[in-house]
Amino acid sequence: MDVVAHSFAPGLGDRIIKVNHAGEHGAIAIYTGQILLARLTAPALVDELREFRSHEERHRAIFGAELVRRGRPRCRSYWFCGLGGFILGAITGLLGRGAISATTTAVERVVLRHLEHQIGVLHGHDPAAVLAISSIIADEQQHHDQSLAHTRADAFWPKVLSPIVSASTEAVIWLGMRL
Repeated sequence: MDVVAHSFAPGLGDRIIKVNHAGEHGAIAIYTGQILLARLTAPALVDELREFRSHEERHRAIFGAELVRRGRPRCRSYWFCGLGGFILGAITGLLGRGAISATTTAVERVVLRHLEHQIGVLHGHDPAAVLAISSIIADEQQHHDQSLAHTRADAFWPKVLSPIVSASTEAVIWLGMRL
């Protein structure tokens, strides 16, 4: 995260858990929107998208339980992430297999970078947050890798969507850390 270069600020673990919880809610919404339209545009991806969504539901529950344990409310960006995620998922679902795969790859690339950074910043300061974050990395890597495998490097959608989706994901994380 850009919030703290490499120093630890009190309460940072709480904010990170809140933003991650909201992000998982957004991911569920992305997959929900994609599933809805992929039934028509990319039916071969629907089972994979359902599997990915089930992982994100588990991740949201992990971060939700950690918020409850800490006595913290969810992030103010929670519903914004859900609405924006659903819109992104529906649009990319409508555009088909290439757009769906490019979107997941771009989102997960940003998410994985942030998760690794969060672990580095929180290591030694907030073991519960590090444990929660560490518990989801393998699933997020799987989503990235499987989606990337569906994407041709010279395809149209990765070139168009990757910078937009990556920047949007970064912006949502940045905003969530400040709300």
